[in-house]
Formats: sequence, structure tokens, C-alpha cells
Amino acid sequence: MSEDRSSNDPEVKSWIGKLTDIFSPEAKNSDDLREQIRSAEQNEIIDADALSIIEGAMEVSKQQVRDILIPSTQMVSIQVDTPFKEALKTIIQSSHSRFPVFGEDRDDILGILLAKDLLPQLLERNEEFSLKSILRPVNIVPESKRLNILLREFRENRSHMAVVIDEYGCVGGLVTIEDVLEQIVGDIEDEFDVEEVDNIRTISPTLYSVEALTSIEDFNDAFGCQFSEEEFDTIGGIVSQGFGRVPENGESIDIDGFFFTISHADSRRIKTLSVTPPQSENEEVSTD
Repeated sequence: MSEDRSSNDPEVKSWIGKLTDIFSPEAKNSDDLREQIRSAEQNEIIDADALSIIEGAMEVSKQQVRDILIPSTQMVSIQVDTPFKEALKTIIQSSHSRFPVFGEDRDDILGILLAKDLLPQLLERNEEFSLKSILRPVNIVPESKRLNILLREFRENRSHMAVVIDEYGCVGGLVTIEDVLEQIVGDIEDEFDVEEVDNIRTISPTLYSVEALTSIEDFNDAFGCQFSEEEFDTIGGIVSQGFGRVPENGESIDIDGFFFTISHADSRRIKTLSVTPPQSENEEVSTD
């Protein structure tokens, strides 16, 4: 009978020894555990990607839905009485696959429309078609729900999207399973990401929505300003430097006359900004 290789192989013994040294004594709190995991990476027991995923999973247990939700101002939703052709146009323009459908107002969410459910209607050409007849149930969650619990619910319910309500029962935004997973594994790009809308979008003559990944060069060109490119490549980097940390949703800061408000951010990075430029610059903004 052959011997158990794991008990005699010097490489296995060495690996087990390293692991034992790192995880002994036992971690007493999350900070101890985090230090042990980082030591494991430094000793090449796990790689940098594994470290990032483990730390992301640990953070998810502390985060709430409000930390990562897509604000209601950025939601693409459809009114239940929208004619078929108009609904189809909205779906094509947004390139999304799921849409909250509302009734009398945007706080009256009736269900979720899956883009694929409209495909049979193209063949049937039903004159009496109504969106309400093909809606899927909507998952409603509070802003305070922890992300690890939400992820478990997504898995158990086999759902991919939830509508978020605030303490007053109003719609505060939405969150998807992809948003939660990105907190663990980092950004997930799909086939539509390269075709997303412009990084700088006009909300009103004095307000713009700007993706944090917008290059400083593009931001300067659009707003006719001169932010330095020496330390950072993106406008999100400039804003993070201004705060001295990763800011939270809703926080604001004035930098060289530009008023930045955090529209969407998580514990790691800024994603979207609301920008009010100096009054003298308003007419020079170009979002082409």
C-alpha cells in the first residue's frame, strides 16, 4: 500500500507550516483576520486577486444597500401605460435587460419588465397589448438591508434586481446582483459596457452627471477648465483627493469653483458625480 504523500512531501509540509504560522494564534476580530490574510498574500500562499476577493467578501457583510444603490434619478423605468413601440424604443436606447414599471407615479412600482418578454409581442402584434400582463414580481428592499443578506435573497429567489425604498416608503433607487458581486470581485464588464452613454451628460443648464472614470483631459475639454493631470488620470481621483478619502453618497465638495456631489459611490471608489460648474463656464460645456 502506498504511503500518504501529504504526510511526507516536504513541499506540502512547508505549505502547511506557513499556513499554520500565519493563522496562529486565532484571529479575535475582523482586523486580526484581515492582517492574517494579508500576511498570507505576502507569503505567497494566496495571490493578490484572492486577497482582493476575500477582503471584498468581508466588506459586503458590513455594507448596506444604500452604499451601492443606483439613485432613482439614474433609473431607467417605464410607465405601465406606455405604448409598445415607445417601450421598445426605451429598451433599445438603454441596452438594459430589466426595467422597473410604475403606475400612477414613480413610487408606485408594479413589477419588473424583462426585455426578452417583449420579443413574443413582436410576432403576435397584439393590438390590446399591455405591459402589466407580462410583468415579473418586484423585489422591494429597504436601504438599510445588508448586502450579504441581499445576495443570499437574490440567490434564493433567483432574482437579479431589487427596487430600494427609503424610510418614507419612496423609491430611492435600485440595486442589482451585479452591483453586489462587484463589491467582492471588482467591476464586471458586459457586452454593453463599451456602448454606455456619454461620460458627461446634461441634466439641466447648470447641472451635469459625470462618470468618475472620465479622464481629466476630457473633463477639461468639456468644461473649459485646467485640472492638473500630474497626479491623477480621472476626475474621480481629483474629487477623492479633495475629500482625503472615499466619500459617501450625497456628500459634496467645492474644488476650484466646481461643485461636486457624490451621486453613486461604494466603500472603494466613486462611480458617478453630479457637477455644477462655475456660472461663467456654463455656456462652454460640451458633451459631444
